[in-house]
This record gives sequence, structure tokens and C-alpha cells, in this order.
Amino acid sequence: MNLSVGIVGLPNVGKSTLFNALLKKQQAYVANYPFATIEPNVGIVPVPDERLLKLQEIVRAATPGVEAPIKPAVVNFVDIAGLVKGASEGAGLGNKFLSHIREANIVCHVVRAFTDDNIIREGSSDPENDYAVIQTELILSDLQTAQNAQSKIKKFSSEVEKNALAKLIESLNTGQLARHINFSEEEDEFITTMFLLTKKPELVVLNISEDEYNFTNIERLIQRYADLLQVSQEKFVVVCAKIEAELSALSQDEQKAYLKELGFTASGLERLIQKAYQTLGLISFLTCGEKEVRAWTLRAGSTALRASGEIHSDFMKKFIKAEVVSYEDFISCNGWKAAREKGKARFEGRDYIMQDGDVVEFKIGS
Repeated sequence: MNLSVGIVGLPNVGKSTLFNALLKKQQAYVANYPFATIEPNVGIVPVPDERLLKLQEIVRAATPGVEAPIKPAVVNFVDIAGLVKGASEGAGLGNKFLSHIREANIVCHVVRAFTDDNIIREGSSDPENDYAVIQTELILSDLQTAQNAQSKIKKFSSEVEKNALAKLIESLNTGQLARHINFSEEEDEFITTMFLLTKKPELVVLNISEDEYNFTNIERLIQRYADLLQVSQEKFVVVCAKIEAELSALSQDEQKAYLKELGFTASGLERLIQKAYQTLGLISFLTCGEKEVRAWTLRAGSTALRASGEIHSDFMKKFIKAEVVSYEDFISCNGWKAAREKGKARFEGRDYIMQDGDVVEFKIGS
């Protein structure tokens, strides 16, 4: 499955700087794994996963001369430009860009929490108001969607649909987000088909100054802004977009050294990807062979049958079984051969629940 993150924020909050850093990561990635077309407002970046390097080493050691290229899972970051106060009514580039958010799995709010006299706060005033403006525009857009749907309700429409829409409109009018509304199971199933913006999971990216950006400050800043914005601490990722831009121009070794000075083991962009995975309940399973070493994105709780379909839809029709070994056992056994000999590899059926880091070979019929 493809993970898509919609980045929203008012002008001059650092959203463009952050997105440009993503684009630099994309350029490095695409140099090795080209895509046919990448839209200007979409950044396709790899999901950090050091396990792939270990697997590649094992394949190369077992078969000298084989490249076994790494193909990590990827995340699509969509830059939702043009969001200003009044966007839901067409201000800025308005609904054209609000529609892009509907295609995203998760909405990422970039909030400005730095002071810079050289950057005018055009449209941005302070973190609390900036966040409220974006939330209001998303609510108003959802309200318009709900009212349009209600106007098309027919006499023979179910009571579930009528009740769900009435509840939705009443709640949105009071400023409540769709994901916080208490729908019944049947109502929620109907509401989900509307792709409401405020029903999507959200993250808040707190863009802070270089002076404040060090590991010891993170917990304090998250607590402070969680209280200010009335958002759960679990939804925050703290970054310095300016430093992310600097990191994107460095080599891997230079990046690690720079981050170490700040007390971090991962960049802000990497932590954002990891938080998105966590929020959406996603895991990665791995395939490992001479052709490629690859990570695949899957929802936690998915079966082996569903996982096989991520590789190719035909695999689900012709699924026989899956040979599975945990990543830890695969590494300790130094590959498939010893894992099989030591009984660490096992065969699982279509209903097996995949675990993060499972190394898998699917047995597919003709």
C-alpha cells in the first residue's frame, strides 16, 4: 500500500522549506529508483529501515557478484499549497488544494513556533491561531460536503444516512472535528465514504528555531504546545525545517555526525515518517533475494494472504502458503539456508497474522 501524507499550513510557517528538504531526499532516491512521473507538489521519499542493509549484506555474502538492490517502502508527501483563511470559500487556490487532502492517508499540520524578523508572518500570527485557522478551514470544507450530501438525500435513503448527516452537520457547526463525533458503527461506515478532511488522522509538526533544536528540549516543547493547542502529545513531531534543509545537502555520515551533536539518532523527517506509520497502525514485512531486498507496507493485523497481494494481486488468487522467519532469526542464522536447517523458518497459511519485520517467501501456484 502507498502511504500519503498531506502537508498543510499557513504561508511562512516553514512548510515550503520542509517540503524542499523532502524533495532533495527524493532526488537522491529517484537517482537509483526512477519513477515515470512525479508531480511538482509530490515528494516520494524512502522509509528509513536499516534492516534492509543487513539483509543486503547477507545476500551479497552468499552470492558474490550479486547486487541485490535495496527497494525501501516509500511515502508520498503532498504539499497542499494555497491554504489561507477563507480557503474553503475559494480564497488562495482554495478548494483545488483542499481536494488534494482527501487523497492523503494522514494530515500533517506544520505550525510555526519560531521567531525570525526576516520572515514576515503573512497569514501567520501565532501557533494557537495558526492551528485554529487551518482546522476551521477543514471543518468548513467538510460542512459544505455534508450539506451538499444532505441536499441530495432522497425519500428512500436509509435512516442511518439521514441521521448520520444530521449529526455530522450539527457537530461541525459547533466546531467539532468529524473524527471526534460519536457515530454508530453503521453511521461511521457511511460517513467514511465521504472522505471528510477532519476524519483523517492528524499529526502536528512543530517547526522550531535552530537555537531550540536539541533533544533535551523536545519533551518540554511538546508538553507546552500540546497544552496550548489542546492536542495529544502523541500527535507531535518537533523539527527545525532550516536544519532539515541543511541535512538534506550532506552525506549520510555527515548527517549522522550533525544529528549526534544535537542529541538525535534520526532526522526530523525520519521521525515524521515513523510517527505517521505508528499513527496509521502500519508495519513493514520484508522480502530478501538476489533480485532485490525490499520492504513492503502493510496494516498491522493483516493476513499473509493480504500481504501477498501487496506484491502482486495475482498472488492472492494463487496463494499456497508463506515461508516466514523473523528478522532477528534471519540475521542470527545468516540467511535462509541456516534458518531452515535450525527450524527458525516455518510455513504459514493464508490466515497467519503478519508481524513487523517478518522475512517472507510466498509459495504461489501456477
